[in-house]
Amino acid sequence: MTYYGGKELADAFRTVRRNTIQIAQDIPEDKYGFKPSPDSRSIGQTLAHIATLTTFPTMLHGERIPIEKIDFAEYIRKVGAEEAKLQTKAQIIASLKEAGDAFAKMLEGINDEKFFSEVITFRPGAQPPSRTRFDLLLAAKEHEMHHRGQLMLMQRMVGVVPHLTREAQERMARFAAQQAAKA
Repeated sequence: MTYYGGKELADAFRTVRRNTIQIAQDIPEDKYGFKPSPDSRSIGQTLAHIATLTTFPTMLHGERIPIEKIDFAEYIRKVGAEEAKLQTKAQIIASLKEAGDAFAKMLEGINDEKFFSEVITFRPGAQPPSRTRFDLLLAAKEHEMHHRGQLMLMQRMVGVVPHLTREAQERMARFAAQQAAKA
């Protein structure tokens, strides 16, 4: 028995996506081309990547396409083309919202513990050789959080203080003011 199901996955994913969207909104569009190094994705490319990263888990778990039937070369080409279409800040934010909502709704609709515990076996040579559906669904959120960490660093590099840092600073200032008022 698990205490973390589809509703909890959806809620956690929505929190992550809401924070990603806030980052996308906070960064000026003229900074979307910034790359921290020549071989890195730009801010805009990273956000476009995040906007499309739920397509694989949706295919595998929502549409229930067996993994052995997925042509990964074709999938990577298709997702790359989708990422490349997202050129403006408005397009990227709209895609983040739309894809995020769709993925969260899919997650919310999963209420079968047997489904979550089902093992997906990858092609020979893959590491790890298999994972549960639950682990793979959780990985979508973890993947986004990985890229969000990159975005927060890039925000600082272009002179934008991340919203989570601003909120923490505001909480600390309120706390200090409360302490000073008590003294």
